[in-house]
Amino acid sequence: MYKILINSFLLLFSILLVSACVTTDTAFTRVAPGTWRGVLELEKYRIPVNDKDTVIILYDQFKPGELPFNFEVTYLDNERFYIEIINGQERIRLDSIQYGRDRTQARDTMNVWFPEYQSYIHAEIRGGVMQGEWVVTTKEDYRIPFYAHAGRGYRFTSLQEKPLKDITGNWAAIFGVDGNPEDQEKAIGEFKQNGNHLEGTFRTETGDYRFLEGTVQGRKFYLSCFDGAHAYLFNGSIRNDTLLGEFRSGHRYQSLWTAWKDPNFQLSNADSLVQMKKGANIQFSVSTPEGKKLEYPSAAFDNKIKVFTVMGTWCPNCHDEQVFLREFVKEHPDLAADMSIVAFAFERNKDSTQINQHLLNYKKKLGIPFEIAYAGKSDKASAASFFPALEQLLAFPTLMVIDKKGQVKLVHTGFDGPATSRYADFKQEFTRLIQALR
Repeated sequence: MYKILINSFLLLFSILLVSACVTTDTAFTRVAPGTWRGVLELEKYRIPVNDKDTVIILYDQFKPGELPFNFEVTYLDNERFYIEIINGQERIRLDSIQYGRDRTQARDTMNVWFPEYQSYIHAEIRGGVMQGEWVVTTKEDYRIPFYAHAGRGYRFTSLQEKPLKDITGNWAAIFGVDGNPEDQEKAIGEFKQNGNHLEGTFRTETGDYRFLEGTVQGRKFYLSCFDGAHAYLFNGSIRNDTLLGEFRSGHRYQSLWTAWKDPNFQLSNADSLVQMKKGANIQFSVSTPEGKKLEYPSAAFDNKIKVFTVMGTWCPNCHDEQVFLREFVKEHPDLAADMSIVAFAFERNKDSTQINQHLLNYKKKLGIPFEIAYAGKSDKASAASFFPALEQLLAFPTLMVIDKKGQVKLVHTGFDGPATSRYADFKQEFTRLIQALR
């Protein structure tokens, strides 16, 4: 008991010392510059009144049900600033910021927008502290409490308990082990550990979980990602050569998963998951937000390599694929001259005018140099109905490549983005295919 009290006192003293070092609101015009630690409260933490170790849990910096992430505030001049959200090797720059003052509460307030995903963080600011919520406007009543502290560079914890083992490498994984067998999902965990620091992702047959960052403490490990579209939280424990864990996506979904070492474990080939119906052909008629009519087949697509992708602006893997195609066009102008690329957006909004305006903003924000058009509601049934020539549609995104003669050469399900080991290979494979079709 004496040891617990001493440890609690030392930890509390160190936190007070760190807090004393945080710049006050007299040293800057708006938001404290530098590194912040943000937290999404997926569930409210309740203190067990009879737990004598509660003080240790409280000041161990990370509480159950919290999804932490880091961001950095950088000033352009005395008043203008931008924010970068940090997930491992990824930085997401946010420039759409509304700053003002709530006169009724006499507090500074801020809205930080993720325009691609139609979500935002609303926060009240008091010196080096923020309090508010993350709101997704395309989902009904989707709000998650948020708070942040300036000057805190750690993600889950600054503690450095010696890890039980180094979990660097690939792990065969199954998600949904607590549910029905038919709903379980295969995955491969790709981890890189450096001491207590952990980064990685999970690849699945329909996409990846993007840039995850976290820590290993003893036999426990934690990973998180927040990008404005999804909030992912993983926690688990190391049991000899097995990992057991929980996955949470936002505050409405959670499941259990397990992983183990198996060099022969593979995911299904993304190029073979979806087939064309025998004798069927791709065809469509849509209009772009600019009012341009797109029809296929038509003379506009004659003698072109067609690249059609099923996507949604709410989908981070789709975002990664759009950036990939944008960079491909930029890096291979000779190949791009022989291509016609169209992205078909399946969206959550119900108002077509709002959707088209959003698509224009999305296209401008990402610098997309090809056509994008609204095609239907954001569900796989709508996408499958739009493309009845496909036997099924399993994921957003789904990419189709059609040669100059109108023959479908590739139907690729999902997308292994830049957080995965497969990204570089896919770039090479896609480039070789387009070169072969010229």
